[in-house]
Amino acid sequence: MHQIRFRILIIFLFLIYFSQTSLAQNKTLSQKETTKLIKDARANRINGDYENSLLKSRVALEQAIKNKDNSLIANCYLIIASNFDELTEPLKALYYYNIGLYYVNKTNDNTLKNQFYNNLGNIYCFDKKQYDKGIFYYKKSLQLSQTVLDRKQIFLTKLNITWAYFDIEKFAEGLTYLRYINKYQSIDGNDSTIVALNMLNGMYYSFINNIEKATFYFEKAIKLGTIGNEKSDLSYSYLEYSKFLNKINRPKKAYENLMLYYKITNELNIEEKLTKANVIGVNLEIDHYKREIDKIETTYKIKQNKLIQEQSKNKKIAIIVLFLLLCVIIFFYFFVQNIRLKQKNRLKDIRSKIQENIINASIDGQELERKKIASFLHDNISSLLSSAGLHLNVFTSINKAQPEEINKTKEILEEAHNQIRNLSHELMPTLLVRFGLLYALEDLCEKTSNSRIKINFNSSISIKKRYNEDFEMKLYFIIAELLNNIIKHSGATTADVTIKEMENKLFVVVSDNGNGFMDSKLEVTEGFGINQIRARINNMKGEFIINSTLNKGTVVSLKIPIVY
Repeated sequence: MHQIRFRILIIFLFLIYFSQTSLAQNKTLSQKETTKLIKDARANRINGDYENSLLKSRVALEQAIKNKDNSLIANCYLIIASNFDELTEPLKALYYYNIGLYYVNKTNDNTLKNQFYNNLGNIYCFDKKQYDKGIFYYKKSLQLSQTVLDRKQIFLTKLNITWAYFDIEKFAEGLTYLRYINKYQSIDGNDSTIVALNMLNGMYYSFINNIEKATFYFEKAIKLGTIGNEKSDLSYSYLEYSKFLNKINRPKKAYENLMLYYKITNELNIEEKLTKANVIGVNLEIDHYKREIDKIETTYKIKQNKLIQEQSKNKKIAIIVLFLLLCVIIFFYFFVQNIRLKQKNRLKDIRSKIQENIINASIDGQELERKKIASFLHDNISSLLSSAGLHLNVFTSINKAQPEEINKTKEILEEAHNQIRNLSHELMPTLLVRFGLLYALEDLCEKTSNSRIKINFNSSISIKKRYNEDFEMKLYFIIAELLNNIIKHSGATTADVTIKEMENKLFVVVSDNGNGFMDSKLEVTEGFGINQIRARINNMKGEFIINSTLNKGTVVSLKIPIVY
């Protein structure tokens, strides 16, 4: 009856405290206040006041989550899990250790991480008997202990690793750790580790069949355990000693030690049950507590997910805006570059046009001067020389006696007349003026041919056909320049000039079997008058194409609108 009243009183106090803390939850505590609450919860757990420890850690957890402080959140979960660990609720403890591990890994607190890994190692080895996982977490803990130079924690962790290896009979792997704890027990160990250390020594010497030493260490472990308060280590010492005695064929004493193991184990189980029964009333309250903790975590996760979704949405919007902005910048850049390129090309075209106009004006001027000089030489100088020669001939016919000077004068006049006539024809071929382009080109091909090169003239047009005088003159000198280039630079043995008329356009092809050149080196031929020819063709609204192959010759094609 007294026990029932006590439980009702505990539940009533819990409800009062829980209602007060629920009201307090609406108020956000500062980081300093939350830290103080965690410190109190930790102190309650150490003192065995699990009820207050769990209640305070729950409130602290909610405040830590509100403050988004990963270190404080991890500390809260460590205290909660440790409480369940002490209350022999390993599954609940494991659940909260794993949640806390998620948060502690977001911090740089190696000491706190070490506590999580060590406690997880304890649960996997001693409660779940999953030694591989337990040893894994112990070694993580050992690594962190060595990082922060925590000698005592290094000692305890190596003791646990030794125990885990020996439990699964991997004595070779555990021997190194055993040697360490034997060496440093006097420095880093204490009364709580001495029993386990002697038991582990007994297990090792039992493994190597050293009966004397094994017996010594097992009995020493039991003696120290009986004197001290380490009931759990004492019970394991009885169990391992019993196994050893059975191994050396001492069944009676083995049985006695096994019974002592069961006795202490039962006492420990009764103590654990009483502890659980007196914490928050009954297990129902513990489960309710777990639901409250899970609710806090769920609420936090929902808020976090909403925040993550909003951040993701904002991030996508920002990316789209940045992408559009980048597209606009790229478009604007290429737009500006396109305008600049067009301006540059326009300027280049203007310069090219000006250059062509200058070239055409220069050539037109040359042709006009050529025509005037040829006309002047033919019509005036040549006539005067002919008249002078005629008078000398009349004089010599009257006077039979002819001085030598007169004959020499006649020869000089005749030579001057011939040279002026030839110069006149070079400046303006007589055949071009009198008979037209085709006669003049046929004559040009024939006169230009020699022992080194044969130039053939091919025309599908009547040789008597005439065109505009300026058109004929311009085209004649263009073809003459092309033939001149072939003779000077191509090294050809044959060349062809082919002319045909089609769709009111004149098609002229000048080809040779000479050296040719690479198309990429076309600029080299600019010194051959190509620019001037191109400018003339462009001025005549025609087309000018050069195709050349190295060592195979060159083909120049002209397509020019006919002018009558």
